[in-house]
Amino acid sequence: MTIKVAIAGARGRMGTAAVKAIEEADDMQIVAALDYKYDGLFLHGAEATEEVGGIPIYTSFEALVADVKPDVLLDLTGPDAVFQNMHNAIAKGVRPVVGTSGLSFEEVAKLAEFANGQKVGGIIAPNFSIGAVLMMKFSAMAARYLGDIEIIELHHDQKLDAPSGTAMKTAELIMDVREPHAQGHPDEEEKLTGARGADIDGMRIHSVRLPGLLAHQKVLLGSEGELLTIQHDSFDRSCFMPGILLSIRHVMNQQDLIYGLENIIE
Repeated sequence: MTIKVAIAGARGRMGTAAVKAIEEADDMQIVAALDYKYDGLFLHGAEATEEVGGIPIYTSFEALVADVKPDVLLDLTGPDAVFQNMHNAIAKGVRPVVGTSGLSFEEVAKLAEFANGQKVGGIIAPNFSIGAVLMMKFSAMAARYLGDIEIIELHHDQKLDAPSGTAMKTAELIMDVREPHAQGHPDEEEKLTGARGADIDGMRIHSVRLPGLLAHQKVLLGSEGELLTIQHDSFDRSCFMPGILLSIRHVMNQQDLIYGLENIIE
């Protein structure tokens, strides 16, 4: 069986890499691109033109579904579009696979309730990198024993959301095993607002945005006389492709929404 995939965000750098990876997969076919413009044109690489033979572009998800009937919507757009895209996909029985950061815990919970009620499988992956997912799992394992934790996430300067979805997912996994408590001196004082980073259950998250970076994260776990650092670095978007293909294949056999690639990696 060939899995028919529609992709939102196909003209971006991640989208372009995903199109190439899916086209090279023997069991998948890209049938359409969902965009906010260029309706009726065709996608060739990252360019939208009138030349036929590329991927047809739609601005209406309803028209896209009626014409090509995709099995999966791969969404690699920004945080302003992803919630509505997912809701539309679930409503039409199209399985969403989402790699967009920026969804709140409340939005994820709403989408999960909707997907589970409709019995439509889906996956939200704050990070498609297998190495990054292992970094998150290892951090949660270590947090059982080393409970004072700071997360430093570093991304390119065009990223819109902070903290990153990866940092938030890491914190969520740690929160499952760590008792909430304040860290640092009880009388510490920020001389500049934000100097200690964001506070989540007493942990601290720091976001760095600089040109030249792609996606990087360090989890620092401190205890008396020692420090454990768990670090992951993504240097090229190719590292996300195995996770995308794994998610597309996996979602075809589920009827609920999964949040986090760690749930399908043993």
